[in-house]
Amino acid sequence: MLTVGDKFPNFNLMASSDLPFEQLKMDNAFRTITESTYPGKWKLVFFYPKDFTFVCPTEIIAFANLQEEFIQRSAQILGCSVDSEFVHWAWRKHNPELRNLPFPLMADVKRELSAELGILCRNSGVAQRALFIVDPENIIRFVMVTDSSVGRNPLEVLRVLDALQTGELCQCGWIKGNKTLDPSSAPI
Repeated sequence: MLTVGDKFPNFNLMASSDLPFEQLKMDNAFRTITESTYPGKWKLVFFYPKDFTFVCPTEIIAFANLQEEFIQRSAQILGCSVDSEFVHWAWRKHNPELRNLPFPLMADVKRELSAELGILCRNSGVAQRALFIVDPENIIRFVMVTDSSVGRNPLEVLRVLDALQTGELCQCGWIKGNKTLDPSSAPI
């Protein structure tokens, strides 16, 4: 599995649009996203097993609810599963809570990105519940993988992003606004 310090792989994936569902037409419902689509931004790339499931929409909605917080930190949220962009579209159509999803859902239908990252489940053939925080130079700075039955906490992801963006040492439980650690004043 790729980890902290590794370069996030190059990719070229179709995605369902991040426009409100009512604005989607055939010419704007889907788009191609690559590793360079969001230059100069941090990327939060989270993988989930499948559309039309139970835990996955709870996470997607929780990330959507924090969209403005991530935008303030110059971070782009990108969801991804091995479902096609058409399945993503249908899921948004049939789940009212996903209709106004403010970020794209990428379709790794060939499973190439999931495999290259090392998060393709050998038993089920779907992406594991994995999350990568990627800096503007496409370097992985944080990785989290949980069991498919356990959802992630987007507030913790936001806290980690804040800590990474300080470029300093951040103690356990550090939150934005707290002092960072000064190694020169630490007792030995």
